[in-house]
Amino acid sequence: MLIAMFCAGVATFAQLYSPQPVLPSISADLGVDAASGALMVSAGTLGLALFALPWTYVADRWGKVPAMITAVCAATLLGLIIPWIPQYGLLLGLRFLQGAALAGMAGVAVAYITEETHALHAGLATGLYVSGTTIGGLSGRLIAGPLTQLTGDWRMALTGVSVVGAGAAVAFVVLVPRARRFSPAPAQGALRQTVDRIAGHLRNPAMLSLFLLAFILMGAFVTVYNYVSYKLEAPPYLLSQTAIALIFLAYLSGTFTSTAAGRLVARWGAMRVTTLGIAVMLLGLGLTVLQPFGWVLTGIVLLTMGFFAAHSVASGWTGQLAGAARAQGTALYNVFYYLGSALVGWLGGFFYEAGGWPLTGAFCAVLVVAGSAVALPVLRRGSGERHS
Repeated sequence: MLIAMFCAGVATFAQLYSPQPVLPSISADLGVDAASGALMVSAGTLGLALFALPWTYVADRWGKVPAMITAVCAATLLGLIIPWIPQYGLLLGLRFLQGAALAGMAGVAVAYITEETHALHAGLATGLYVSGTTIGGLSGRLIAGPLTQLTGDWRMALTGVSVVGAGAAVAFVVLVPRARRFSPAPAQGALRQTVDRIAGHLRNPAMLSLFLLAFILMGAFVTVYNYVSYKLEAPPYLLSQTAIALIFLAYLSGTFTSTAAGRLVARWGAMRVTTLGIAVMLLGLGLTVLQPFGWVLTGIVLLTMGFFAAHSVASGWTGQLAGAARAQGTALYNVFYYLGSALVGWLGGFFYEAGGWPLTGAFCAVLVVAGSAVALPVLRRGSGERHS
């Protein structure tokens, strides 16, 4: 199961974020500014955010494994078509549909792992799945950047990423075991049950706090990765597409910390590990604003380490607090998570256009500090006694 879910993470996130390192090329080719170019990423993550909850109804009715298989196959087919669409509007529309398909994987995977894994091992299992998402995000970016420089065509590059995603999707379909603990919801009343479970989570202050953390942390993280390529292509750095793609090797640090964080929760508690991850994120953000390239690179690595540590703990925490309604709980987490990616990642472009990287970094830091100041005290009071 863990190997299959690792492949699922690769298949999903290789395709979702592959445009990120080549956004300057997309902007130049299509004649749009940075914020508009970033819509290639935001359209996909918006589709994922809006369709995460509908997929939970499908998963509860027909099963999590069939839902995930359908989702990853549809997304992979779209991924092979999208790069060759000439009209930018239609291109964004199909990216939205691809994100909607990927929601069936991203919105159900953690619930499937939690349901099929012993509670003592759920944190580690979730961390390994998140590690797969980091490898997927990394591979998509590492392939897209050099292929764009080699071929001079970002469309060829994105197609190459989709081929890799298709291979991972096939591995997932072959390896994923059937669910052993799944009981399908009856057709009559299934929709009402889904709505009631969603409403229950939205009335729970602890769950709302986790959703807020998902929104702000992912928003800041994606904003940095969306626009760092614009910063590094400009003077004084003047980095090539391949060199910029290699920056995304920082994702390997996220692979390590997402797994390590799952182990640390058992020793330190979810609250402390989450707080530490946020602090490391803020330190990394501060370093990216400095001029020397070495500090910028160090900042990106620290930002990535802190983000994936906090995210892997928060997503696993959500599944545990959600109880029997974990499919809806983890899907709501993903709704806010990808809304942060879509909305904050797009808004960050206006800050970059207005004030360059210093203003973009300040925007991200204020967002993380303000959101954490609201969410963490509520989590400490409402559920900290169970996880800290």
